Amino acid sequence: MDNLLITETAHTPFVCMDLSTGTMEIKGRSIPDDADSFWMPVLSWFESYRMDPFSETTFIIYLEYFNIASSKRILFLLYKLNDMIDDGFDVRVEWHYRESDEEMFEVGNDYAYMVRVPFEFKALQELDLASA
Repeated sequence: MDNLLITETAHTPFVCMDLSTGTMEIKGRSIPDDADSFWMPVLSWFESYRMDPFSETTFIIYLEYFNIASSKRILFLLYKLNDMIDDGFDVRVEWHYRESDEEMFEVGNDYAYMVRVPFEFKALQELDLASA
């Protein structure tokens, strides 16, 4: 199994899933015209990873915006993290958001409420965004 790397576009996020560190990163905007075409390879890769994961998995999400179809796929991934916790693995989510974006902070809290995975919220100031 190889790492998964998807380049960001105007409608789809950057995705990097690194087997050697257990770090999964989704960053950018997720408003694909066909959500299944974009998300199915990500979900499929993650399902394979879940069978033999790194000892610690960190899921970093920093999305500026996403549509409902993407929201459902993200929630599905988070539910899969629940399964990993049930299997005894150390899993956590880092939810990054612009400090001024209360809506994205609230969305992260909604997700955190729906799953058992520990969430860490990281508010990024405008100066931090260049390195995020």
